[in-house]
Amino acid sequence: MNKLNWLFVACCGLMACNQEAKKAEAAKPDVLAVNIDSTVKPGEDFFQYANGGWIKKNPIPGEQSSWGIGNLVIEENLKRLREISEKAAASKAAAGSNDQKIGDFWTMAMDSAKIEADGLKPIQPLLDKVNAITDIPTMLSTVAELKKLGSSTLFSDFVSQDAKKSDLMAYQLWQGGITLPEREYYFKNDSATIHIRNEYTKHISKMLSMAGEDTAKATAAAKNILALETKLATASRKIEDLRDPYKNYNKMAITDLGKMAGSVDWVNYLKNTGVNSVDSVIVGQPEFFNALNTALSATPIDVWKQYIRFNLLNDMAGVLPDAYGNQAFNFNKLFSGAKERKPRWKRAIQMEEGAMGEMLGQLYVKEFFNEKAKKRYTDMVEAIREALKDRIAKLTWMSDSTKQKAYTKLATIKSKVGYPEKWKDFSSLSISRESLAKNYMNANVFWHNYQFNKLGKPVDRDEWDMTPQTYNAYYNPSNNEIVLPAGIFTVPGYRDEELDDAVVYGYGGASTIGHEITHGFDDEGRQFDEKGNLVSWWTKTDEEAFTKKAAVMVKQFDDFEPIKGYHINGKATLGENIADLGGILLGIEAFKKTTQYKENKPISNLTPMQRYFLGYSLGWLGHTREEQLRSRLLTDVHSPAKYRVNGPFVDVDEFYSTFSVKPGDAMYRPDSLRVRIW
Repeated sequence: MNKLNWLFVACCGLMACNQEAKKAEAAKPDVLAVNIDSTVKPGEDFFQYANGGWIKKNPIPGEQSSWGIGNLVIEENLKRLREISEKAAASKAAAGSNDQKIGDFWTMAMDSAKIEADGLKPIQPLLDKVNAITDIPTMLSTVAELKKLGSSTLFSDFVSQDAKKSDLMAYQLWQGGITLPEREYYFKNDSATIHIRNEYTKHISKMLSMAGEDTAKATAAAKNILALETKLATASRKIEDLRDPYKNYNKMAITDLGKMAGSVDWVNYLKNTGVNSVDSVIVGQPEFFNALNTALSATPIDVWKQYIRFNLLNDMAGVLPDAYGNQAFNFNKLFSGAKERKPRWKRAIQMEEGAMGEMLGQLYVKEFFNEKAKKRYTDMVEAIREALKDRIAKLTWMSDSTKQKAYTKLATIKSKVGYPEKWKDFSSLSISRESLAKNYMNANVFWHNYQFNKLGKPVDRDEWDMTPQTYNAYYNPSNNEIVLPAGIFTVPGYRDEELDDAVVYGYGGASTIGHEITHGFDDEGRQFDEKGNLVSWWTKTDEEAFTKKAAVMVKQFDDFEPIKGYHINGKATLGENIADLGGILLGIEAFKKTTQYKENKPISNLTPMQRYFLGYSLGWLGHTREEQLRSRLLTDVHSPAKYRVNGPFVDVDEFYSTFSVKPGDAMYRPDSLRVRIW
């Protein structure tokens, strides 16, 4: 066959393949219609109407605590990252290269035989240091070392931007030291929570016994540890109180720390932790450290040793032999509801993500997020920014002086879409084939040093705090920025270009872009100015008007009771609920300017505006086990998925007109009871 004939045949074959691909795309079910539960009316329960068809066909897998679109994206990305890791492991890459580090971490994480054979050997030097503790100074020296490994033992400390001087990185102290997910677990007296506390002492005892402690001593230690943590929990602020940026900003001279907690040798502790060249510290909750100071002197040193030993074993359970990992999983089932532990390869990828996620991200975006998609969402940011500007102009409750400052803040919000322009330097991260535990600890030390080395240096406003493959996004008030990783825009099974604007404006525009932009103007974010500083830029009258409107939303969500006896915490979730409602409204304003909206042509018998609301609901597709739902109601500042749809929709006028919602429908609210903020 000559070259010309070969080329003709090849081109015809390619054309046939393209035609087959197009047929396959055309045969795909509509991304929205396929999920609808037609037995439910939109005005009765929109979440169930939009997503119920999928939920009925997709039970929660045994290894999962919830199952929905976010899980599908994560599962898809796990497979992609596994391919990247396996390829790196087989590459025989040069020492120090990204491929070598990815490959070696993966190899050791998957070597279950070596993990079992090593036993506690990788952490034995740390256990020996705990055993050698004789007093508070030697205990605090050991705690400082463990904190470099990622432990939250005793309290939390970290480095982040100074809320009132956003161009400076500050050393911060925060409450911590408890193992149960939230302080309320130590005090609620319903049967489920009492059961959790009982199981917690059994978990502590079991972990200590497996590490060689006498059974009777382990049982006694467990009771003492629960009592100690209960004291710390008593002095801890409630989740809703942690959202007040002023009350949780208490700056003091670093030399005055001894006045707050004199039992701590702060000079040595700070030196051992790597806090250098700083003259001040921001304390979140001074009363917690007052209580910790009392506990340090009043609690026998043997109780502290057992507490620290348990924390070490619990923190490291995932990289130790399966007996430890399984024990930790079995206890955590009380919060997740998962029936099975995730397979090793998924746990390996999750650990790898924590250790070097951005390194993986560099390889990820080359294959899975093109420039066309990046431009689509970058343009959408500007469309939604313009929508908020228009809505601010029409507000009747805000004064012109505050509006002008709001315009300035809105205009200066920086958007980061897809992936960083500048990648982190991992050259000092040491990863080898010695052991998984060693790699895990090295990674934690790397990240500790990475953060603490920022002290005294200019803030890098180009840095990302999420990896490109993450199914999430965030607003950073100190940088006045929205960060939108590539992963958050993924719809499993569909390429971006296959999705119509109605879907994309609801799914990505409202629930992500509009949501994050609105965070700059929610009850917490609104207290930061355009430069990211915590400073009042509102008139007193405007603040009062905002607070009054926000109170309507607090009550609205307080009334929701997803599990009998467990209501949504309207104050704790207020910021997220405001951002959800704002995102929906901004998405609508931006979508109304698109060609699809103006042409008003139905797809799958759904109008463009119907598709918009369904597209937003697609972002919350899924269901959750009761154990996980209960835990989230106590610990999460986000409302459960169902209420992130039904909750804000009742406040949106277009929802009523689009789906003919009338008085008597479950989701109907009279105009006077609808939340009107942005």
